[in-house]
Amino acid sequence: MQRSLLEVAQGRRLALDDATRAASGTGTPVQLGLDDLGTPLHEVTFVVVDLETTGGSPTGSEITEIGAVKVRGGEVLGEFQTLVNPGMAIPPTITVLTGITNAMVIQAPPITEVLPAFLEFAGLDRGSVFVAHNAAFDAGFLRHATERMDLVWPRPPIVDTVKLARRVVTKDEAPNHKLGTLAALFSTAVTPDHRALHDARATVDVLHALLGRLAPVGVTHLEDLATASDPVPHQRRRKSTLADGLPHAPGVYQFIGPGGEVLYVGTATDLYRRVRSYFTAAEKRARIGEMLDIAAAVRHIPCATVLEAQVRELRLIAQLDPPYNRRSRRPDRRPWVRLTDEAYPRLSVVRKLPASLMDQALGPFTSTRAATEALEALQEAVAVRRCNARLPLVPRTGASACALAEMGRCGAPCTGGQDAHAYARVADGVRQALRTDVDDVVTALHEKIRALSAQQRYEEAATQRDRLHALLAGARRAERLRPLVTTPEILAARRRDAGGWELVLVRHGRLAGTAVAPRGIDPVLVAESLRVSAEAVPAPDTACGAAPVEESELVATWLERPGVRLVEVVQGEVPLACPVRGAARHRLPARG
Repeated sequence: MQRSLLEVAQGRRLALDDATRAASGTGTPVQLGLDDLGTPLHEVTFVVVDLETTGGSPTGSEITEIGAVKVRGGEVLGEFQTLVNPGMAIPPTITVLTGITNAMVIQAPPITEVLPAFLEFAGLDRGSVFVAHNAAFDAGFLRHATERMDLVWPRPPIVDTVKLARRVVTKDEAPNHKLGTLAALFSTAVTPDHRALHDARATVDVLHALLGRLAPVGVTHLEDLATASDPVPHQRRRKSTLADGLPHAPGVYQFIGPGGEVLYVGTATDLYRRVRSYFTAAEKRARIGEMLDIAAAVRHIPCATVLEAQVRELRLIAQLDPPYNRRSRRPDRRPWVRLTDEAYPRLSVVRKLPASLMDQALGPFTSTRAATEALEALQEAVAVRRCNARLPLVPRTGASACALAEMGRCGAPCTGGQDAHAYARVADGVRQALRTDVDDVVTALHEKIRALSAQQRYEEAATQRDRLHALLAGARRAERLRPLVTTPEILAARRRDAGGWELVLVRHGRLAGTAVAPRGIDPVLVAESLRVSAEAVPAPDTACGAAPVEESELVATWLERPGVRLVEVVQGEVPLACPVRGAARHRLPARG
């Protein structure tokens, strides 16, 4: 039994380090079924519709004729045509255009009888795709009619042949994209004449001709049609086939260059949809567009959970340093604010911090600028010395005080104006703030901001506001991560929407393993197997914990999600809790 449970856990959880190596080029590709590729266009049922109406707007106008052709794979499955009594006179201009007279519709059924029959024929609520030339017009009239009759418009996928034609028919070929012009260009079997069924039949031929032109640029599945009219270069759209074979599941993807190098690493809840989206108008980043133009392949790692995918993305970016990723490339370079170890300590920004000094520093910060702003916030509130010189315990003879001492903002220990005992009380105030007890600092900065604003010194007030923002952000992060990175082990579980449980094992802030207990399998047994097979994580020697800060923050976010249950916690030096009266209760001011 123990062996089978291990197989369940390991089957649902890829070892993170092994997966990282696989993503670097040594893994075995997964052969996926055709169902993962989307719906091929030859399997899609299109309902090509045309309406004749008494006017150009559903408000104040009525339908006089409906024509529709249902087609799949080039084969006509059925046709629908009927005149409709609009309940109002047809304007003479419309009669001249369509040839439909008042006498022709007087005996025709009203829309209340026609519409249910049309909806049943079309099957729009059963997966059919609505097609029309200028589809907004036809769909708008039909939707308006269903709402007036208290019916439900099925909201089907809509394909507009006008928009498709604008992408593939140039002005050299046709002066415009009217149905009659396109019918002549593609030599349709039926000539459109503003009668519903004739125009629908012509639109069928136009649709097939347009799809034939779109196929070579990668529009081969139903999912492609949603973005087929987007202004995407054909060369880039053709590469949408790089997504073929990707599953509709969470995971990590990599764009690979012509030499096999990794260009970009990303994560997705649905690998297929996310990668396909890069080849649509939704992707507007010039830098990523440049990457797509040189990409030759896509490599992927399927993951059991979204959290696992997010963590793997971070680790791969740190390991591979892809040229087109801008974030998380130096996760080991997060700065901290701490007091120096000397007789008269001062505040300093450091890049590395021993784990033993975690409670004597603030951070980690997102950037050196943020750390410097937090340091300046502390200096504004506490009269700690700002000079860089290392002062002896006994002041040197003849030393002179700096300008800050003359302004009363420093006790001048350099000249003996403040002895070691008095300065220690100042340093204790700083240490209190470094332990995230920032109430006094927040109060002092709020008073300073109000005073500067009252004097209309708004730029200086904004500077103090930004310093306060940086201080509180760093204090909040410290409150959140210190308990996590000092806890040897956390086993947590969350019920999945699809049934079963998602299990996460965290050691010193690092994701050691994750598994899924499917519906019908005891999650406790899977959790036991997960603990045995998870990564061994020794106690870290740095304050950041056993993982980069970004990874620990992802884990913390998952643990804070509604419905997460702590199954077992091996307590460390810091209780796994967030102080009620900590920095998190202070409102974070918006930066300018």
